Amino acid sequence: AYLVYNVGHVQGKTLNAVLFENMTATWGGGRTVFMLVTLISEALILFIAAQTGFLGGPRILANMAVDRWMPSKFATLSDRLVTQNGILLMGSAAMVTMFLTGGSVRLLVVFYSINVFITFCLSQAGMVRHWWTTKGLKWKRKLAINGIGLLMCSFILLAVVVIKFYEGGWITLIITGLLVTAAVWINKYYQNTLKQLKRLNLLMEEVERSIDDILPDNPVEPNPKAKTAVLFVNGYNGLGLHALLDIVKLFSNEFKNYVFVHVGVLDAGNFKGAEEIDNLKRQIERDVNKYAEFMRRQGRPAEGMTFIGTDVVSEINKIGPAVLEKYPNSVFFGGQLVFAHDTFLDRLLHNYTVFAMQRQFYREVIQFIILPIRVDSVAPGSEPAAK
Repeated sequence: AYLVYNVGHVQGKTLNAVLFENMTATWGGGRTVFMLVTLISEALILFIAAQTGFLGGPRILANMAVDRWMPSKFATLSDRLVTQNGILLMGSAAMVTMFLTGGSVRLLVVFYSINVFITFCLSQAGMVRHWWTTKGLKWKRKLAINGIGLLMCSFILLAVVVIKFYEGGWITLIITGLLVTAAVWINKYYQNTLKQLKRLNLLMEEVERSIDDILPDNPVEPNPKAKTAVLFVNGYNGLGLHALLDIVKLFSNEFKNYVFVHVGVLDAGNFKGAEEIDNLKRQIERDVNKYAEFMRRQGRPAEGMTFIGTDVVSEINKIGPAVLEKYPNSVFFGGQLVFAHDTFLDRLLHNYTVFAMQRQFYREVIQFIILPIRVDSVAPGSEPAAK
């Protein structure tokens, strides 16, 4: 169309505006109305298209958070933690970009073009890897299609980077590179934290074995009117068991019943259909039953309770009344990891849900106690310690 209607550069006008002006040059009075409708429609389409980043961006953040490339708090599906914060994060980044570039279309188009073809290349490379590993029906044909797409996108990406390198390409590569570096740094942090937590699980196995050898299996039915310790757990792990042992040590025989509450959180990693939700329900039931069985073997009445939701804190309004209805004389507990050297990165990358839970319980005038579990930093070649 540009060639047929001899479209060229006109100062202050887009090429599409020049195109439609040339197309409607002989239309008479209806030309102005058509031009306005067309250009306004184009602007609206672009405006709607711009929203896809805000619609899909939080989901991308959630998927990256599940794999620990972004802060784990983005993995939840609640509006409070993902949609709102994700939009605010991307909106702030967009405002900073606009400010730093001065709204320069020349720079922003280069920034957009390079990153778009980076994503195209990654998508095509992912599909090539998929067909190569699965080798399903007509996989060679599909591999060829995506392989050609990968080559084309790679060629265009390389061409844009080279041609536009001094017109904003180098800035784009630096900004994108910094984002990738931050993601790698976050992932490395979570991997190091995981190594520290493994020590908790090793201690859990040792404590459980030693207690099993001494205490007989003698289950006792809970007395709903007796004083009850309600412990929030997140899977059957060292953190939960250490919190439980702290309750037993600190309060001795004060509590006659033990109730273990596990909230199965629907996040971007498991919200994939009814089957995955059923699997989540079965898993959290197995986890709380392990805690209950652990206490029953010691002659202490115990049971597990499970809930499903997109956010632990938002489920408090259901959990509190449900537990108190059955065990009115209850005190709630939650464990919180404490690092030897608390840094800004620790506070940013851990969700500290237990503190939000405590505030919510306090509003309902319900007793909630946080049990600190310290995890010392890992020195090279050494094992972390849990206290």
